[in-house]
Amino acid sequence: MRIAFFDSGIGGITVLHEAMKQLPHEDFLYFADTLHVPYGTKSKEEVFTFVKKCVDTISKEDVKALVIACNTATSIAIAELRKTYEMPIIGMEPAVKPALEMNRSSGKRVLVFATPLTLKQSKYRDLVSRIDDMGMVDSLPLPELVDFCEQLIVESQQIIDYFHTQLIPFDLSLYGTVVLGCTHYPFYRGVLKKILPSHIQIVDGSAGTVNRLIQILTHRDQLFGRGDGDLKFMCSNNDTAYIEKMEKALKMLRNVGE
Repeated sequence: MRIAFFDSGIGGITVLHEAMKQLPHEDFLYFADTLHVPYGTKSKEEVFTFVKKCVDTISKEDVKALVIACNTATSIAIAELRKTYEMPIIGMEPAVKPALEMNRSSGKRVLVFATPLTLKQSKYRDLVSRIDDMGMVDSLPLPELVDFCEQLIVESQQIIDYFHTQLIPFDLSLYGTVVLGCTHYPFYRGVLKKILPSHIQIVDGSAGTVNRLIQILTHRDQLFGRGDGDLKFMCSNNDTAYIEKMEKALKMLRNVGE
C-alpha cells in the first residue's frame, strides 16, 4: 500500500520529498489537480468541490494514508474529508507556532507568506489568535509565487525582483522568522536565504506534517517499511507533460538537498 500526497499542483512535492527522506522503505503516490491549479485565488466553494473529486479518485487507489499537502485545501476541506473517508488524512497548517517559539527570546516578529485564500480562512485566523498572544505575527499574500513555481521559475532575477517589491512595506530588521505557508513556497528557500537578512530563519510545515504522518501510521501498525521508495505520479487531466514536470520538480529538490 502507498502513502498518498495531494496538492493542486507541484507544491506538495516539497512535503513528499520530506516523506521520502524520512521513510525510504515506503511507497508513494502523488496526485496533482492540474485541471484547477492554483487554488489560492479561487472561492472556498470551488476548492472544496475540486478537492473532494480528487480525493474520491485517490481513495480508489491502494493507499493507507493521505496527506493533503496544501495549506489552502487543508483549511477548507479537511474536516469534511475526515468524516467521509476511513483512511487517515493528515493536513497542513502554516508553521506559526514553531516560528513564534523560535522568536521568544529575541522578541522578533514573524512574517507568514501564504496564499490569499489561506489567509482568509477562519482556520488560519483561529490558529494565529490562539497562539499569538503578543500580536507578533504579520501575514503577506503571495499569489503570484504559485504561478511562478508551476512554471518552474525558481532562481531568476524575476523572482528576486518580485520578492524585493513585495517586501518593501516591511522593516525586516524587526523579524526573526519567515514562515512559508504554502507548499509551493519552499522551492524559493534558496532565493530567500540570499535576499533576506542573515538573522531571519525560514521555516515551513513539511517536517511537522511528516512527523504526524509517522505517528499515525505507527499507531495503526501500518509502517510496514517493505517498499523501496517507489513513486507513482497522477494528475486530474492525465497530462504526461505535467507528470514529467513533477518528476523534474522532485529532482530539483533533491539536487539542492532540501
